[in-house]
Amino acid sequence: MFSTSLGDAARLGPLEVWQAEEFAGHLDRAREHIRPWVGPAFVTDDTEGARATLERYAARQAADGARLYGIWYQEVLVGGVMFTAFDAAFGTCEIGCWLEPSAEGHGLITRACDLLLDWAFTTRGLHRAEWHCRADNERSAAVAERLDMTLEGVRREAWPYEGVRYDKQVWAVLAPDRRPYEGPRGAGAGRTA
Repeated sequence: MFSTSLGDAARLGPLEVWQAEEFAGHLDRAREHIRPWVGPAFVTDDTEGARATLERYAARQAADGARLYGIWYQEVLVGGVMFTAFDAAFGTCEIGCWLEPSAEGHGLITRACDLLLDWAFTTRGLHRAEWHCRADNERSAAVAERLDMTLEGVRREAWPYEGVRYDKQVWAVLAPDRRPYEGPRGAGAGRTA
């Protein structure tokens, strides 16, 4: 299957059901780090749970909906990006991400999301892309800014986690307002995360 370079020994590619064991191993390394910031159904505890997540996204992609992609850095799965929502008829999508701590600071998320936005706007002709994150997730908000997104509002206490309700930020970019994708960049060049 295809794989796209993100530069710096990193690549982006589909994350598919047959990779459930690799995905479960990655989640073992990332689980506690990402749990507060992603949906509870995404962070599973074993290979069968990982397989169920991958099957759910495969079914959605088959229906031209949500999609899931992995990020491999030095040939190790370290995170990924996804269309958590994808509606071609309405011309809208929502993108999201996750990353284990060992891969932070290399610009991988911003470069991978750049590719998703380019594909959504250029290839699929979508008009609007959203990014949702907890209001206290400064790293996630910084990625949204680097992707030319505008903070459109805050949904008060819309993100429940461990008995506490957090505010959720809603960011968005419209196709005509987005800078063209310029290809993979090395860490420290262009948009980086």
